[in-house]
Amino acid sequence: MSLLFTPWRVRGLTVANRAWVSAMCQYSATDGVVGDWHLAHLGSLATGGFGLVMAEATAVAPEARISVRCPGLWNDEQVTAWRRVTDFAHAQGAHIGVQLAHAGRKASTMAPWDDHPFALASEGGWTAVAPSELAFDGYPPPRALRVEEIDRVVDQFVAAARRARRAGFDVLEIHAAHGYLLHQFLSPLSNQRDDAYGGSFENRTRLVLRVAEAVRAAEPDVPLFVRLSATDWVEGGWDLDQTVALARALRESGVDLVDVSSGGNVATAVVPVGPGYQVPFASAVRRGAGVATSAVGLITEPDQAESILVDGDADAIMVARAALRNPRWALNAAEALGEFIDWRPQLERARTLRASR
Repeated sequence: MSLLFTPWRVRGLTVANRAWVSAMCQYSATDGVVGDWHLAHLGSLATGGFGLVMAEATAVAPEARISVRCPGLWNDEQVTAWRRVTDFAHAQGAHIGVQLAHAGRKASTMAPWDDHPFALASEGGWTAVAPSELAFDGYPPPRALRVEEIDRVVDQFVAAARRARRAGFDVLEIHAAHGYLLHQFLSPLSNQRDDAYGGSFENRTRLVLRVAEAVRAAEPDVPLFVRLSATDWVEGGWDLDQTVALARALRESGVDLVDVSSGGNVATAVVPVGPGYQVPFASAVRRGAGVATSAVGLITEPDQAESILVDGDADAIMVARAALRNPRWALNAAEALGEFIDWRPQLERARTLRASR
């Protein structure tokens, strides 16, 4: 059997295979409440043979959204709406997770296709918060969080995690990458505080570790992932050595897997994008921190995904844009690798590989 279609077990949950869908923003919620688009979008992925489908960055508070159209888990109406999606995914035999997020200074935007980038107050916009009063390139200046507000952020992640479980999610992922709030605290380029949350590595990592520890304590049995950007791609920023050290601490705090990406905190960073360009980061974290990792970033071909696992560079593969182009990528990948896996009965007539047993 190919490694890509070997089950993966963690904290009592057995995921059918290691072809997973990465969290991808859809900007299609209303007041943080998901609707038919999310049911159709995530539902199609759940029928596509993926072992795990990760729902997009979901805000832990209204001001934690990236845009006015991003989903949330800060109230019970949102729980009910998400339950419709998770119930459907489970009916298809898929597991589904959610990425809990706080956008920090990269917030209060419109949807990418709207005719202006930032939401006015009349459109539901707000003043973004951050570790320091340093704006992301082209964004309005944020307000620096007070210490008591940082405590509230931890509480918001915990409350959202509890709601996520009530909403039926099987896996929780803390978003600490791509220049959003927790990443902003990690990087000295965006964090210039002089208190217990700034300066040293210990201080800059304090918030993400507090969040991970608090979520783990609140939900001791759920698989817990953390997405990290392994580097800012800029000298003097967050880098791979710091990522490995943080991943080791996260493992000791009860995190089961580190979802390794990169960038997002510096708009002018030059990123050498190419097939599998972030895989070496996942490999370094896996080997250096002794924690399971997933690899993501221009992984588009079944043989490519399989070789990453065979080489020991990651424990699972996150497919992103390739899954948007083809929500049944995993079914095709299984056939390409000669694996006979379960298909939904409605799709069986499209199967080309027949069982040999």
